[in-house]
Amino acid sequence: MQERTRTYRVAMALNRPVALWGRLHVEGLETLPDSGPLLVVGNHDSHWDPVMVGIAAIKHRQIRALAKSDLWKVRGLSPILNGMGQIPIDRGAGDKQALARAIETLRAGACIGVFPEGTRSRGKVLRARSGLGRLALEVPEAHITLVAIEGTSDLTGFPRRPRISVRFFDPAGGQPRPDEDPAELSIRLLAEVRALVSPTISYRKRSRAEAEQ
Repeated sequence: MQERTRTYRVAMALNRPVALWGRLHVEGLETLPDSGPLLVVGNHDSHWDPVMVGIAAIKHRQIRALAKSDLWKVRGLSPILNGMGQIPIDRGAGDKQALARAIETLRAGACIGVFPEGTRSRGKVLRARSGLGRLALEVPEAHITLVAIEGTSDLTGFPRRPRISVRFFDPAGGQPRPDEDPAELSIRLLAEVRALVSPTISYRKRSRAEAEQ
């Protein structure tokens, strides 16, 4: 089992009360190998998604997420992100440097979390970006575990208490095949996740939209 960095363990511990408030329910941890290259691929509807997935998987792996580079510009956040092993990426710009770093990190046996939609869905159906497929095919020994995340959008509905679910599972279509096109692979994996959880918006925005109808 790989060692979790101190910064990562502290960050997950500080956010655990949020998971408890959200009544976090976790399934499928047996699909997470305790060692070796691992890609965790999930839907992205809330900024809480990577945190809840990290808390759910903490006993098995430290998840090093591909995160938008703008986060490193937030005062005081850069050393925390670096201490957690996060990888900055310029989303939508085809960041070859970030992808190369992710490939190197994955080959070294790390676990990397990827949201193939590239950003929060905000309730809309988004296309899968091909970066995930390229990463998976560049490191064919990496295991793919999918994760369906539900309920995180409702964390903004305080005092309404949400129910958060994090379900890990292996792709029904199988692990990546060498002959697969990167874009098609990304689409296939995201489709399996989205078959279990549809794009959602926050409870507050849903309530506002319903009130305006």
